[in-house]
Amino acid sequence: MVSIENMASVLRALPDPAFIFSSSGKYLAVFGGSDTRYYHDGNGLVGSYISDIVKIEKANWFLQQIKQALSSGNLLIIEYELSNKDVKGLPDEGPDKPIWFEGRVQALDFLIDGEPVVLWVASNITQRHQLEIKLRQLSDTDQLTGLYNRRKLESELMLHYETFKRHASPMAILILDLDNLKLVNDTYGHQVGDKMILAAANACQQQLRKTDIACRFGGDEFVIVLPNTDLQDTVYFANRLRQSFNQALSPFFLEDAAVSVSIGAASMVASDRSYEDTLRRADNALYAAKRQGKNCVVSA
Repeated sequence: MVSIENMASVLRALPDPAFIFSSSGKYLAVFGGSDTRYYHDGNGLVGSYISDIVKIEKANWFLQQIKQALSSGNLLIIEYELSNKDVKGLPDEGPDKPIWFEGRVQALDFLIDGEPVVLWVASNITQRHQLEIKLRQLSDTDQLTGLYNRRKLESELMLHYETFKRHASPMAILILDLDNLKLVNDTYGHQVGDKMILAAANACQQQLRKTDIACRFGGDEFVIVLPNTDLQDTVYFANRLRQSFNQALSPFFLEDAAVSVSIGAASMVASDRSYEDTLRRADNALYAAKRQGKNCVVSA
């Protein structure tokens, strides 16, 4: 059997820190945290309260998790961040990125000084969290342009459609197609065509608001989602965007064909049964722009 002395040694050797918290947020004991790559000695915290260490908003969040673990009696697994801005007495300047932790919180079946207590094991998952973000970005992003891909577009459109149905918030869609890209590819090769697509994507990013969403829909076709924008403002923005695109594409001018952009615009309306109805009208407007001679904006 493991002796009490040996058990104390085992607890000290735990790589991740384990805290005993009272229901009021008092640090009653600290074990482990021997992985010095990620953790500092936490024994100096014993006797303090969470609210003594971190700012009130974050302290209240910790207390809520303790309360939830005590009331449920089940293991609570949570992910959370801590930065220098959360800790009292530290300057706001510091690392831009917070440290991410996975907390495993379990109610214990005894009292200390008359208070219920929990075991809180904190594991530094910053590297894992950053990798998850990177993988998520890769899965949502077009490799050539850095814009969102079709998968991300469909997810965002579904959310915006639900918001429109619930709150009647205006929303518009633009579909853009580069004119004469096939001729560029056939004449100069696909590398030049890719440069043309990238130039258009960069021009797009420079014109968008933070709330707008731009996606490469496929090939030389782009879709832009404009939340809180009616059709009149959408057409005005589309014409400004068309001029910006044409300026960006001007270095790719061909003697026998103008390199430009055609745009179809549509607003979401009450009769739309899904975002696909809005997208379809914008697509039809794009084809109308092509039939009208290209390099123009048509709304539906």
